[in-house]
Amino acid sequence: MRAARHEIGSHSYSHQRVYELGPDAFRDDFRKSVRALAAAGAAPITMFRAPEWSINDRSPWALATLVEEGVELDASMAPIRIVGDVTYPRYPHRRHTAAGLITEVPPLVSDRLGQVMPMGWGWGLRMSSPRRVLREIEAVNRFGLPALLAVHPWELDPDPPRVRLPAALRFAHYFRLSGFRERLRQIVGGAAFGCIGDMALISSIRERIRER
Repeated sequence: MRAARHEIGSHSYSHQRVYELGPDAFRDDFRKSVRALAAAGAAPITMFRAPEWSINDRSPWALATLVEEGVELDASMAPIRIVGDVTYPRYPHRRHTAAGLITEVPPLVSDRLGQVMPMGWGWGLRMSSPRRVLREIEAVNRFGLPALLAVHPWELDPDPPRVRLPAALRFAHYFRLSGFRERLRQIVGGAAFGCIGDMALISSIRERIRER
């Protein structure tokens, strides 16, 4: 993946929610993920995304831990109620922690039916037509802001394994998987995309401009 110029970050080692791990176990889990990635030829690791967007008001300490571990960009704080908080910023921004600054890049969301809905990942992305997703991306871009999309490899698998799950998780994992690869191809082909690592630079520049 690195040879193909993909950026590689950590998505944890055990895929447990950050707030369920606690500070010490979270640090240990992150370090295990970094060692595993390094063994596979991917180093250094300076980006992170928590399982289930689980850096939120239940785990505010986690951002400082990431800074201490050399992470510069995090994409774990979702501005929706079910996993985060609708008051979280919807745009890349710098967050101050006890260990220093870190760039936070939230996923794309949309206001629908009086609720804030996931638009750029998971079932929210799968349930939306390419036309609607592209319209939301364009609306965000008009303000000079990027739109973050996130997909799992299994969402692109033409024959993903089916396992028994509780109803809510079954919906989140399997809703509208059929045909998703083609719909995603239309989205990727219908807008301009760049490297997520560039967001750290963009946020830093904007912050310096505001400080003047």
